[in-house]
Amino acid sequence: MVLVSDTSGMPAGMHTVLSHCPYCSLQCGIEITAGDRPASLQPQADAGISRGGLNRGGLCSKGWSATDLLDHPERLTTPLIRDRKGGELREASWDEALDRIAAAITATQDEYGRDAVGCFGGGGLTNEKAYALGKFARVGLRSSQIDYNGRFCMSSAAAATTRAFGIDRGLPFPFSDIAGADAVLLIGSNPADTMPPAMQFFDEGRSHGAHHIVVDPRRTATAKGASRHLQIRPGTDIALSNGLLHLAIREGLVDEDYVAARTVGWDAVRRSVSSFWPDRAERITGIAVEDLRTTVHQLAEADRALILTARGPEQQRGGTDAALAFINLALALGLPGVEGSGWGTVTGQGNGQGGREHGQKADQLPGYRKLDDPEARAHVAGVWGIDPDELPAPGLSAYEMLDRLGTEGGVRTMLVMASNVVVSAPNANRVADRLAALDFLAVSDIFLSETAELADVVLPTAQWAEEEGTMTNVEGRVLRRRRALPPPEGVLTDLETLAALADRLGRGKYFSADPREVFDELRRASSGGLADYAGITYDRIDAEDGVYWPCPEQRAGEAPHPGTPRLFADRFATPDGRARFHPVVFRGATEKPDDEFPYVLTTGRLMQHYQSGTQTRRTKTLIMTVPDAVAELHPDLARRHGIGASDLVRLRTRRGVAVFRARLTDAIRPDTVFAPFHWGGDSLANLLTSPALDPQSRMPEFKACAVAIDRHGGPDDPIRLESSDSFHTADTADTAPTKGI
Repeated sequence: MVLVSDTSGMPAGMHTVLSHCPYCSLQCGIEITAGDRPASLQPQADAGISRGGLNRGGLCSKGWSATDLLDHPERLTTPLIRDRKGGELREASWDEALDRIAAAITATQDEYGRDAVGCFGGGGLTNEKAYALGKFARVGLRSSQIDYNGRFCMSSAAAATTRAFGIDRGLPFPFSDIAGADAVLLIGSNPADTMPPAMQFFDEGRSHGAHHIVVDPRRTATAKGASRHLQIRPGTDIALSNGLLHLAIREGLVDEDYVAARTVGWDAVRRSVSSFWPDRAERITGIAVEDLRTTVHQLAEADRALILTARGPEQQRGGTDAALAFINLALALGLPGVEGSGWGTVTGQGNGQGGREHGQKADQLPGYRKLDDPEARAHVAGVWGIDPDELPAPGLSAYEMLDRLGTEGGVRTMLVMASNVVVSAPNANRVADRLAALDFLAVSDIFLSETAELADVVLPTAQWAEEEGTMTNVEGRVLRRRRALPPPEGVLTDLETLAALADRLGRGKYFSADPREVFDELRRASSGGLADYAGITYDRIDAEDGVYWPCPEQRAGEAPHPGTPRLFADRFATPDGRARFHPVVFRGATEKPDDEFPYVLTTGRLMQHYQSGTQTRRTKTLIMTVPDAVAELHPDLARRHGIGASDLVRLRTRRGVAVFRARLTDAIRPDTVFAPFHWGGDSLANLLTSPALDPQSRMPEFKACAVAIDRHGGPDDPIRLESSDSFHTADTADTAPTKGI
C-alpha cells in the first residue's frame, strides 16, 4: 500500500507520497509531490508521533533541499569503467560493468581465497539493503570481510549498551520523553545543528522549567540554550562521569534500593571511583567543582531525568568505557527502565540504528545475532537455505579491514556501497594509499565521490525517493520509505545490483531484488533475536505509523505483539534480568599535546552539511551558506599565531596537513581547535585524525588528537596547500605529516 494524501487540485499525473527525509536518524515525516520530474517536498503537517516522524511539521535546511539532488546535473546515471590503472573512467553498459566486477571477484578468490574479496557498507542504507549486503558477503561471496561506516559512528555505544543492558537500541524509550524530563544531561551532542527539528522536544522541556546540562568543549547552539554548559577538555569524559558518580556517593544521592533490586557489580564500581574526588575531576576535565555538584544534584533530585551520550565521548579510544561510565552514573541514580527517566545514545546516520542490526558488522548476523554463536548460525543459515558450516567466521572491523587492503592476507577486491571512506575514515592518507593498492575497487553511489573517483567500476544507484524500504529511527521505530517516482532510465536499485551480481557468481537463487520479499526474509532471519522484527510488516507499519522493535511474531490465538516503545520496564535483556555495572579506568586521549603539537583537535558536524558532504556539498543553498570548511579557534589562540578572522589556517598532526578558513569565536576552549569533517581535498579533516582504536568497539579516535596550527594565508586567498606539504603515502607507523589527497 502506498500512502498518498489528497491530490485534488493537482495537475493530472501528480501525486503525493508520505515518506521520510533521507538524512539524519530523526527520519522526519515528509510529503513528496511527484509526477513529471522534478519532485518537491514539504514536511507532513502532522508529522509528529502520529506519522512516525519526529519533526512535528518542521524540517531543517538539509531536509528542505533533499529533492534538489534527485535531478542534480552531477548525478550518476550510467555505469563507469576504467580500462586500466591510471586510465580515465568511461561510460559502459550494465552488463559490461557487472561482468567486470564478477570477473574480478572470481579471479581474486581463485588466486587468494574467498576472504580476499570484501564489502564496505553504509549507515544510510535501508534495512533491506543492509540485510542484503550482509547476506551477499556471507552467501554470495562466502567471505568474512564486511563492515560499514557505522563502525565510525555508533559502535562504542552499541558495545557499551550490550555489555550493560544486554541489548543495543540507541534510545530505549520514545524521543518524546525528552520533553517531559525535569533534568537532561547531554554529553557530546549538538542537536540544534545536527538534527534541528529535535530541539522542539528540548524547548518544550525547558518551557516547564527543566534543567538541561550540555557537556561540550564548544559552546554550541545547543549549549547556549541550556541552563548549564560544562566546557570539558576533550578526551576527559570518563573522568567527568567518575567524578559525578563520586559526588553522588559522597553526598548520599545513590538510589540504593534500585541498585540492590535491578543491578549487579555495584561494589566494584563504588571502589573504582573513590579516587575521583571533586578537585581531581576539576583538574582533569576543566569543569569547576560547583558545576559538578550542581549537575549531579539536579539529576538525582529530578522526578524524571535522562542522561544522553553521543559521538563526543564515544568517538575515542576509550569510547566504550566512556559510555559505560555514564551508564554507571545512570544506574546509580536509578534511571534506566523507569518511565520518563533513563540513559540513551543519540544515533546520527539516517539508518544508523537499523543499519547495525542486520548483518553489516563484521561479527554480526541479522537480528543482532553473533556470527560466532552456533545457534545463531544455525537459525540464519536455515532461513538462507545453506549449511551453517558455509557461513564464514567474523571478519575485521572497518578501519582494520581498510588498513590491510592490498596486503598479504588482506582484501584485494572490494565493493563499497553508499560510503565515502576516503573522507569518512581516520588517517585518510593511509586509507587512500590502501585503496590504491587494491587489485580492483567497485563503488555504488549517486555521485562521483572521492572514493568513487578511485574505483575501477562505478555503479549508479537509485536515490531515497525512488525506492521502497524501511528505516529504523533514533528511538528504534521501524518506518516506511515509499517510492514517489522511478529512478532515471538505466539506473538500478542496490537490491537489483546485488541480485544481478549474485546471479553472475552462481548464487542468484539466494537473492531477491524485491524489497518486500527481502524484508519478509529479514523478519524470519531476525525472529527470536535481540532485534526481533518478525511481527513487523509493511502493512502494519502503514497502519500504525511505525512499529518499535523488538516485535516478535504473532502467536496462534494471541493478539499481535504491540512492539516495544520502552525497554527495561521489568527486566534488562541479560540472563538474570539485571543491568551490569562496569568499573572503567580513565586514561585520556591516546595523543597528548606536546611542544610540537601543543593543542587538541576535535571534529564534528555543521548544520548545513552531512557526513562526508557527498550530497550537501552539491546542494546550492547549503554550499552558498557555508562554502568553505571552517576551523574554529579561540581569539586568544588565533592572536598567538597572528591569525585573523577568515584567514587560512593550516592544521598539522602526526598524520597529515589540511587547510581551513578560520572562524574566531570565544565559544571554544582556548586549547582546542574544531574542524568539520564534511570536506575532501585540502580541507579533509580526517587526514589529521588518529586511527587509534577502541579495544572493544574498534571505534577510531576522531574526537581528540594533538595538533599544531599556523597562519597559511589571508581572507581572500583560496583554500590550497602548498607544494612544500607534498603528499606521500605512509605506513601506519609513519608519523610524518602529509598533504591532502
